[in-house]
Amino acid sequence: MNEQDQPLRIPITDVFDLHSAPPRDVEAVVEEYLIEARRAGLRALRIIHGRGIGVRRETVRRVLARTPFVQSFRDAPPEAGGWGATLVDLNGS
Repeated sequence: MNEQDQPLRIPITDVFDLHSAPPRDVEAVVEEYLIEARRAGLRALRIIHGRGIGVRRETVRRVLARTPFVQSFRDAPPEAGGWGATLVDLNGS
């Protein structure tokens, strides 16, 4: 495998901005982010999907709803993005 075929490694933090993810990849990227965030021991996350017409928001929430270790999720407060971001609580491992 050459360097171009290697997956891009990004640091896992409690905030994940989806603006740079192509729409076709949002579902897979969020799934992988949740797994890595849990592996890193994070329990409270903020996923920034933007306001737009709500397509990314709905995709994110569909993934969250079916992920067994997601305890809860909700709109962020206005100062943290409002309905353009989703706060997520993960269960412990």
